[in-house]
Amino acid sequence: MNFDQLVGEQLKTMDKLLYLQSEIERCQEIKQQLIQLQDETKILSVQNEIENMKDELTKIQQIFEQQTEDVIKTYEEQRVETVS
Repeated sequence: MNFDQLVGEQLKTMDKLLYLQSEIERCQEIKQQLIQLQDETKILSVQNEIENMKDELTKIQQIFEQQTEDVIKTYEEQRVETVS
């Protein structure tokens, strides 16, 4: 091969390198976006779980309040019966 052919081959190789570098960068950006989307999905999942737990907590608080009222009512009834 002569000099011009060698330089031509080297330029083709350089073009391939530049193309591959840009493709790698593009794929890395896509990968990062997918990772972020996955994290957002996880965040949404955790947020939904938190909301479900808050709903359950509210139900449990209502049950506790009702039980407290029942305990107070029963105590007062027994006290009245004991005094009478």
